[in-house]
Amino acid sequence: MLRFATRKYNCLGYVIHMNRMAALAEIRFGLGLTPGQPGETDPKSALKAQLQGSDPALASNTFANLPRGVDGIDALRDDAVTRKAMLASGTPLKGNFKPKSRQMFEADVAAQMGWATTTTASFRERLVWFWTNHFTVSIYQNQTAALVGPMIREAIRPYVTGNFTDMVLAVERHPAMLRYLANDASFGPNSRAGLRTHRGLNENLGRECMELHTVGLKAGYSQADVTSMANILTGWSTAPSSQTGDPTGFIYRPFAHEPGAQTVMGQTYTGGEEAGIAALTYLSKYPTTYDLIAGKLATHFISDNPAPLDIAHLAGILRETGGDLGAVSAALVDLPAAWQPLTKLKTPLEYIVSTIRAAPPPPKQPPVNYVGVAAQLGQPIWGAPLPNGWPDVAANWDGSDALLARINWAFGYSGRFEAGADGVQPADIAASSLGPLLKPATNNAMALAGSRREAVTLLFASPEFQRR
Repeated sequence: MLRFATRKYNCLGYVIHMNRMAALAEIRFGLGLTPGQPGETDPKSALKAQLQGSDPALASNTFANLPRGVDGIDALRDDAVTRKAMLASGTPLKGNFKPKSRQMFEADVAAQMGWATTTTASFRERLVWFWTNHFTVSIYQNQTAALVGPMIREAIRPYVTGNFTDMVLAVERHPAMLRYLANDASFGPNSRAGLRTHRGLNENLGRECMELHTVGLKAGYSQADVTSMANILTGWSTAPSSQTGDPTGFIYRPFAHEPGAQTVMGQTYTGGEEAGIAALTYLSKYPTTYDLIAGKLATHFISDNPAPLDIAHLAGILRETGGDLGAVSAALVDLPAAWQPLTKLKTPLEYIVSTIRAAPPPPKQPPVNYVGVAAQLGQPIWGAPLPNGWPDVAANWDGSDALLARINWAFGYSGRFEAGADGVQPADIAASSLGPLLKPATNNAMALAGSRREAVTLLFASPEFQRR
């Protein structure tokens, strides 16, 4: 009898352990649990399965009718023409003019946030978000609102589990990045266009592609290297559909390219568009590039202070595979530290999405205004203030005002469940969103709450729900 009881206890303990692992997998690596989501019996394998094949969002109809990068360039041109005509006619812009580029931005946000709140492949989606932040483009600079969404779909999603070099080349030549860092206004001083117009070099892209996107400051490059890299990238520009056949809106303008050889970190490039491709390829495979990527991945997914050995292991995977992002993502899942208790604080946008995944709006409720809510909580969608993107550690998000803003929004959102729509109860939401990670203190507080709304708010305000 004792032997039987022990076996039964061990089986029960194993089930509890695996349920906990399944919840950890969806919260640490994904965007949160959804109602009715079955617990995975092998969470590690389930996560790795998401790294296989093409991006499921691109394979679906979710983004089928969204604009391409070149359509965004056309929209910006059309907006300028319309604005000029309205001003010339004396027609007030306010209330009479909504730019096409803004409409494109809103449509892309709705589609991408809609996908994030419903996808069953949320680990892969988190990787999309990670790389979008790594290659930050802000909608608040140089009229890029209509271009960030296309950049994510055209230059990030296809390469999330592919080779890092391919992603670098796709991003650096995308009009969103070229406009954001003003490379479309960069002219080689000795180019035909530079000599004619006296317009000079802009070093933004040359600097950021090295400092933030590839080798990092630890590579020890010089200011001369930055200038040479900026010269190499002159001529990489944007154009409307009438001038380019590239669906992203990229065009190479040889008359703006700085002639002659350029040397970057000891490597010499002879010029032309091919020089930019060769230089970026070299930088993308540089040893410190893999160190930079490994550190950022470990910080994002594992801990605010990841172990140096874990970073070194991930960097080693990147070196061994020549920058295979699928391989390093799978290696993340295998790290023992990945299965320790949750410590990372969700960013505001992660918090919003995980809340909506946990408790989708009841029928007939108005859609969530993602743009407004994200701005309210301090993380405007695709609006990082600097090219280094949004911070990835708790110290930047855990201020008292920031946390109070989350609770206030959670209280407002929880009002949608006050009437117990469709029989949804706070305990159901707690069980489906946290499972075995729900703490007794939170469960007890919810049971004693004065209303459904207060109970749901307590859940979303709890420390365990705020973590990932």
